[in-house]
Amino acid sequence: MPASVFPVWSPGFIRAYVVTMRPYLLFVSGAAGLVGLSFIPDPAVGRVILAFVPLLVSYGLGQALTDCFQIDTDSVSAPYRPLVRGVVTRRQVLTVSLVGLTAVVLVLAYLNPTILVLGFAAVAGLLTYTYFKRTWWGGPPWNAWIVAILPIMGRLVDRQYRLALPGEEGATFIFAVLAVFFGYMNFVVMGYFKDISADRETGYRTFPVVFGWRPAAVYGDVTAAAAAVFAGLVLALVGANVWSFIMYLAGVALHAHAQIAMHRTRDERETGGPIASGVRALVLYCLAMVATSKPEWTPFLLAFYALFELVLRMRPERGQV
Repeated sequence: MPASVFPVWSPGFIRAYVVTMRPYLLFVSGAAGLVGLSFIPDPAVGRVILAFVPLLVSYGLGQALTDCFQIDTDSVSAPYRPLVRGVVTRRQVLTVSLVGLTAVVLVLAYLNPTILVLGFAAVAGLLTYTYFKRTWWGGPPWNAWIVAILPIMGRLVDRQYRLALPGEEGATFIFAVLAVFFGYMNFVVMGYFKDISADRETGYRTFPVVFGWRPAAVYGDVTAAAAAVFAGLVLALVGANVWSFIMYLAGVALHAHAQIAMHRTRDERETGGPIASGVRALVLYCLAMVATSKPEWTPFLLAFYALFELVLRMRPERGQV
């Protein structure tokens, strides 16, 4: 092993792996998981906590896993990342990520064995994501369905729940999952703008690379609007309260700002702000839906969002989201 590579379990490796996980984006999977957990009628606190922790860390483990297959484009667009710098190896990160994701799936499967199938389907989706990212049609929806599984997993923590549940509650939950799907799809589309030059150089035929800036911005508009509509339907059907309505309106405002800003620029270096606004909107939509279903969780949700903003501010490279 080269001297410059940190051994696994060394403080250096742990620091490098945490950077690779993007801690500020753990709040995306945490918020998405909370959406599903909030639909459980009378959730046991212990089961909610036991499910929330693995759902929270799942994004970071998955992000580290997919980075192992995108070192080529990251070498151009994100030279600060540990895998690009060579202080950790692809094999190390792959192993730790797969072990971590397996642990996540097994903990959730302990709560409901049905989750085992969904969990390993999501891991398979992560392993194949880079193939779809190289196509203009595949990347955003492929990545989005993996994240949209998280609220389903959260809902299945209630062993009495059946995915084919009929009636209004079933429709409302489907709308919630679709809000997460389109909200994250928007985040993926927006994220591609900062890497257009790197993706073009390394052969990734993402939507902005193939069709150009303006069509890709319109693609973002459509996904942002869909996320807002489906989240709004959840609030309308369940019955919004003051806090959930404020969170929702803040999300809509941030998404509108992000999309307008992306239309106004053609500089990849100026996309960090709009992308950050888009991910804020996604988290706020999720928290708004949770606060609607479980208003008693509102103090925790406010603390959760405040911590998200703090960790986002502390990210190592401000232009990368």
